[in-house]
Amino acid sequence: MPKGVPVAGTVPDDGLTTRERRNLPVLAVHTGPGKGKSTAAFGMALRAWNQGFNVGVFQFVKSAKWRVGEEAALRALGDLYTTTGQGAPVEWHKMGEGWSWIRKHGDNADHAEAARDGWREIQRRLAAETHRFYVLDEFTYPLKWGWVDVGEVVDTLRSRPGRQHVVITGRDAPQELIEAADLVTEMTKVKHPMDAGRKGQRGIEW
Repeated sequence: MPKGVPVAGTVPDDGLTTRERRNLPVLAVHTGPGKGKSTAAFGMALRAWNQGFNVGVFQFVKSAKWRVGEEAALRALGDLYTTTGQGAPVEWHKMGEGWSWIRKHGDNADHAEAARDGWREIQRRLAAETHRFYVLDEFTYPLKWGWVDVGEVVDTLRSRPGRQHVVITGRDAPQELIEAADLVTEMTKVKHPMDAGRKGQRGIEW
């Protein structure tokens, strides 16, 4: 699909010019059981940074102690903007208490409240148009577990002002979120080294 050319016969009768339609904000969802959901979202964040879009990353599930390569790279790009003006500002936040697949501190009520606090902060930023590009990493899990109300999230995202792009990652994305999204990709595992007993590797998983 070179230069984003739409499929023949799909140009909507919405009264917008091609330029106006090209500048519409996008809500993207990366879901499914396969590897690469967050990785693809961070790749989009790199493109956004290069276009001068203020980037905000909000991680909902990975532990606050977990250091991923994308975080180091995007923080470095944020520093580059500060010193040279190239690109755009970057913020990276571990939301709430930080939750890992291995260990949880506190009980579910604590984590649910932390997730809601994180979502409320994102709501404030969307209302203020703080960022041009948001990554809500692993945000489908608080939605799936009922910690954050799906309907409220969908309403907020549909009514967000300006041209703020939002990418949400994680397995089991709720159907209501999928229906609201402009772009949905399902990552499906065909084969994985861990199936053969191999452990995660530097430069591949982190």
